Amino acid sequence: MGRPTLVCGGTGCGKTLMSIEFLVRGALEFNEPGVFMAFEEKAEELSMNVASLGFDLDKLQKNKMIKLDYVHIDRTEIEETGEYDLGGLFIRLGHAIDTLGAKRVVLDTIENIFSGLSNQGILRAELRRLFQWLKDKKVTAIITGEKGEGSLTRQGLEEYVSDCVILLDHRTSNQISTRLLRIVKYRGSIHGTNEYPFLIDEDGISVLPITSSKLDNKVSTERVPTGIDSLDHMLGGKGFFRGSSILVSGTSGTGKTSIAAYFAHQACTRNERCIFFSFEESPQQIIRNMRSIGIDMEEHVKKGLLMFHASRPTLYGLEMHLVAIHKVIKKFQPTTIILDPITNLVTMGSISDVKSMLIRLIDFLQTEQVTVLFTALTLSTSTSEQTDEGVSSIVDAWLLVRDIESNGERNRGMYIMKSRGMKHSNQVREFVINDDGLSLVDVFLGPDGIMVGSAREEQQLMEATGLAMKTHATSRRDREIERKKTVLQAKIASLQEEFESVKDELSKTYLEEQLKKEILEKNREEMVAKRLNKDLENSPIKKKK
Repeated sequence: MGRPTLVCGGTGCGKTLMSIEFLVRGALEFNEPGVFMAFEEKAEELSMNVASLGFDLDKLQKNKMIKLDYVHIDRTEIEETGEYDLGGLFIRLGHAIDTLGAKRVVLDTIENIFSGLSNQGILRAELRRLFQWLKDKKVTAIITGEKGEGSLTRQGLEEYVSDCVILLDHRTSNQISTRLLRIVKYRGSIHGTNEYPFLIDEDGISVLPITSSKLDNKVSTERVPTGIDSLDHMLGGKGFFRGSSILVSGTSGTGKTSIAAYFAHQACTRNERCIFFSFEESPQQIIRNMRSIGIDMEEHVKKGLLMFHASRPTLYGLEMHLVAIHKVIKKFQPTTIILDPITNLVTMGSISDVKSMLIRLIDFLQTEQVTVLFTALTLSTSTSEQTDEGVSSIVDAWLLVRDIESNGERNRGMYIMKSRGMKHSNQVREFVINDDGLSLVDVFLGPDGIMVGSAREEQQLMEATGLAMKTHATSRRDREIERKKTVLQAKIASLQEEFESVKDELSKTYLEEQLKKEILEKNREEMVAKRLNKDLENSPIKKKK
């Protein structure tokens, strides 16, 4: 604030565009008027050149928020005699500042002012005088300068008298160009010293600080399902942690994109936003292909929940891809993103460059609590489980899908190589893709070990047939037992009836004998009594009386 900044760089690196955006953003977002003094391009040319960025300089000039002032300086018209004096420039620039009440000033480019001077002492003195004058006016100024041979600027003096120096570079590697920004110095302030890529598009300049030395991101214990119930079951029945990074690797044709599409579909089903970054297929191809496994991704696109961002890796360099991804995420605000596949990025740089780019992306996504799923292609000839990008060690979860060839057919098997912070299955599952979607079949052990595909189905059929036969035999045995039981029960019932009959007969005989005995006993007693009475009647004692 209130200090001059030198922005230097070679041709086409974006010095003038950065300066223009500095003024436009100040006018529109901070209500700070600005003055742009050009020594190379006329005001009409500037307005036309930045119109593609959405900047309407003519309107801003009419609203007296920006003033464009073109100063023509021809080196052939300059003759070095006596002392050089910038007084005329100060008067002209000071009038524009005072008239507009400007807070920001741009001088583009400084070489034109001193193009006819060769005396280094005068150059340094006038540069100091210019920078001090801008400080005295209490304006924040940007002075652009052309890159020199072996120095940041052509004169090699401007960087020493500036309080802040920003170096822009435009490099080409493997036929891919990348624009980079570096803060060379910034007096009185802590600043990053690394190179940062920046992107020039319809929204202006976007810069992404891509380096971080701290690991203090917040983490979530919330779990998000994968969309494949059997896979969620292998992960404890809940899925992955929100904000985590997931890698799905495998050979070509193992269903990596289908797994990614299911994950995106599940996020959209929860009314969450998702971005699908594709580096191989167009959105129309993905939508068409996913219909074959039962999911309609076009419906989510129409609802505004799913965004496709498809581009060839050769469109940008690695750092520019990172900036573009960062910008789209900030604009769309998703909870889930897909990168399919990251293997193609290897064509844009070395493995270490790709790994560095992905680490920076993961750090950014963890800060934003965005769940990311990567897919990566592995070579079938590789004996190592490590991915080509070397990213498997830095992700939170890793799913490996492999080909399993047996009985003349090719099937798929899925492994959970790791899943940090949660219990997960260590068993292999057969990964099945059909019209009904994706599923994982439980491990089936046959006589010769794990069986998949038609061999599994044949063995299951044989076991089912054997079970049916066993069930049938058991049923026949049970029926025979039941029949014999019925016969025995009938015999027991007959014997029981016979027993009851004999019992009744015996009881009847016993009762009759008992009754007969009682009658005889009674008769005997009566006969005894009669005899006693008769004896008493015939007794002499009774007669005497």
